Amino acid sequence: MILIDFIYHLGDLMPTLQQLRYLVAVADTRHFRRAAERCNVTQPTLSAQLKLLEEKLNATLVERGGSRILLTPLGAEIVARARAALNEVEEIRALAQLQGGNLASTIRVGVVQSLGSYLMPLIVPDLHQSHPRLKLYIREGLPANLLNSLKDGALDLLFYPLPVKETDFETLPLFREPLSVVVPQDHPFTTEQAVRAEMLKGETIMALEAGHRLNEQVERICDRYGARVSNDFAGTSLDTLRQMVAMGMGVSLLPALYVKSEVATQNLVAALPFEGVPPSRTVGMVWRRTSVRGAEYGELGDEIRKILSERAKEVTVLG
Repeated sequence: MILIDFIYHLGDLMPTLQQLRYLVAVADTRHFRRAAERCNVTQPTLSAQLKLLEEKLNATLVERGGSRILLTPLGAEIVARARAALNEVEEIRALAQLQGGNLASTIRVGVVQSLGSYLMPLIVPDLHQSHPRLKLYIREGLPANLLNSLKDGALDLLFYPLPVKETDFETLPLFREPLSVVVPQDHPFTTEQAVRAEMLKGETIMALEAGHRLNEQVERICDRYGARVSNDFAGTSLDTLRQMVAMGMGVSLLPALYVKSEVATQNLVAALPFEGVPPSRTVGMVWRRTSVRGAEYGELGDEIRKILSERAKEVTVLG
């Protein structure tokens, strides 16, 4: 009975996996609210669990009170070990799931916000029909947050703009997606069949807010051709960009799958192709190099390429 009581109380003293996830999220975001949003919990819940973790360990892990959250030296060391532990736990879960066969279990997928709502509807119905046991848990987010969630084991796989600089990941290119010039219905460009890139000179370009890879690409295009990015009115989504363009606040450069889904079906704005070879973004899959499910993700990539070859003629399927 004494041994049972000891084991029971020892469990109370051990950190939980969820507490370790909260600590890693705080380390990555340096902000309690953003860490809570990333973990899909309220800020009071996250703060309370971190406090409980510190009490269990009898140590201060996070310096509070300043404008920016800092880790103590011990906290930084524990975060490093927590990352490794969380990844190992995720690999155990993945290894068990593989016993049911490839594409027959849950895959936790992250997708950038400028892609998810326009890619997933194209591929999910066919994937469900061909692999009814496959379940995709899907979360949209900003690129940096998604990569951090992948590192921590909170996500298994990303649909993501390539290339990815980090060496901890495997990547598989899926398709190349051209950008179109989207303008108000009364813009002079609407008299053209296509837009030469040089015609962008002097135009005000509506772009997504900082943190989106598409924002970085549009800024490079503007620098090259003498256009001006409207930093005062950055968009929070592709839809907000479309609405602002419709109001005559500028023009925008939007990806083909969004144009197919939202622009071409309405008369709110006009979409024009670039003349010649258009600027484009490459979209692919990203997963941890250490994942035991690499072969399964490769098989999924092949399935997605086949689907897009039939359902998305606007993009160039790679591989």
